[in-house]
Amino acid sequence: MADPVPAREAGAPDLLDRVIGVVAALSRAGGVLAVVLLLAAVLVICQMVFVRYVLQGSAIWQHEFVTFSLIGATFVGAPYVLLTHGHVNVDLVPLYLGRRARFALALVAQAITFLFCAVVAWYGFGFWYQSYIGDWHAQTVWRPPLWIPYFAVPLGMSLLALQCLTQMVALLAGRAEPFPGAGQP
Repeated sequence: MADPVPAREAGAPDLLDRVIGVVAALSRAGGVLAVVLLLAAVLVICQMVFVRYVLQGSAIWQHEFVTFSLIGATFVGAPYVLLTHGHVNVDLVPLYLGRRARFALALVAQAITFLFCAVVAWYGFGFWYQSYIGDWHAQTVWRPPLWIPYFAVPLGMSLLALQCLTQMVALLAGRAEPFPGAGQP
């Protein structure tokens, strides 16, 4: 009699692997967008310096553009930083814990982080929606619509929450190590 559940082929990704891959791709796309925003900010600063000090002109939109770009790069690039473990990680406590305690600590930390990111994403979406529906504009000469820079908060925090949730599921499934690099002293 044939086995009702076919064995998973070696090397064939299952659903969890695919989900982890999709979330990782979204986080990488956020990282690329963050780099583009940072490069745009650098170019605009160079343009502003040239206009102000060489052409003796005024800077009307450059300060706001750079500020919005840096804020957007921070929020949208955060999931990539979490994906690559590029964030500041103080692993003194996990260093002295046993494997089970490190596992529990990693789960608690991931759960708290996920909840925080989900709440900020939820309220950020509401704030973005209000700015979009209300047609809010900055009270400056340039007057850009504020829904564009405000969108970075719900987008970045949603992706960060998703990346955090994916890492927590991978930890529970045994596909990730809690606090990689933190072994016994």
